[in-house]
Amino acid sequence: MLTKEEVMHVAHLARIEITDDEVLKYQKDLKVLFDEIDKIKDLDDFDEDKMFSPSENTFDLDRKSVEVDKDNLLMNVPKKKGNFIEVVVMMNE
Repeated sequence: MLTKEEVMHVAHLARIEITDDEVLKYQKDLKVLFDEIDKIKDLDDFDEDKMFSPSENTFDLDRKSVEVDKDNLLMNVPKKKGNFIEVVVMMNE
């Protein structure tokens, strides 16, 4: 288990203030997290065939993409310049 000082150091790095009760909670939670990381470190080899994902790869290049008709798309746009959609600039200069 992490010491109180180690948990306080992690909290400092995360820029959060925690109470003494939270220190105890995070000591337990971080121990569980580090134990799981140690399990991954103990793996002898990496076999890509064993890897899986709960979601489909949406960037699969073998799939055909849905074509969008440019004119229908631009018909509902409030501001446009030619084939481009005008948007409000959201950055500070």
